[in-house]
Amino acid sequence: MSQSLTAARPGGLLGWLNGPHHKAALNGFLLVTVAHWAEHLVQAYQIWALGLARPQARGVLGQFYPWLVSSEWLHYGYAIVMLAFLFLLRRGFVGRARTWWTVALAIQFWHHIEHFLLLWQAQAGVVFFGQAVPTSLLQLVLPRVELHLFYNSVVFVPMVIAMYLHLRPNRREQELMSCNCTGRHADSRPLALHGA
Repeated sequence: MSQSLTAARPGGLLGWLNGPHHKAALNGFLLVTVAHWAEHLVQAYQIWALGLARPQARGVLGQFYPWLVSSEWLHYGYAIVMLAFLFLLRRGFVGRARTWWTVALAIQFWHHIEHFLLLWQAQAGVVFFGQAVPTSLLQLVLPRVELHLFYNSVVFVPMVIAMYLHLRPNRREQELMSCNCTGRHADSRPLALHGA
């Protein structure tokens, strides 16, 4: 005989973010991520299309608040926000989408370490690797602007793939979802328990 039970969601903040408010949280996170992308793209445009020297290429906000571009706290803070939201929203993903979201999380974890190295150098007043300015590991190979365009790409692409797959789950993934991102309410979805 088969019983029908409603899917249980964890409580608290994680349950709230990954259940009924998962779609809103994802949309807010995506908006912040795209705004950050825009800053980096404007900075690249200022360097490569307008011919500005790198110190003068400050993106949009940096034109009005120049200290933002040179503040390692701001860059590290953004890296932590990205890492936190990738971690906090992960529970709402299942199947293929969760795999891609986890890839973005892992890459962002490394990106966060790179920003931590920059922050540490700036706060301690020392620089590593014999450089004149605070330098991250991969910055030894790529200039900072290009490196952060690369990092933003390799985090953003798997994140977008995860969101795409999350909104188009296969049948099994749909059964495992605890949110209503696809328009189907999780509270109305029964889970079949088989017993005699």
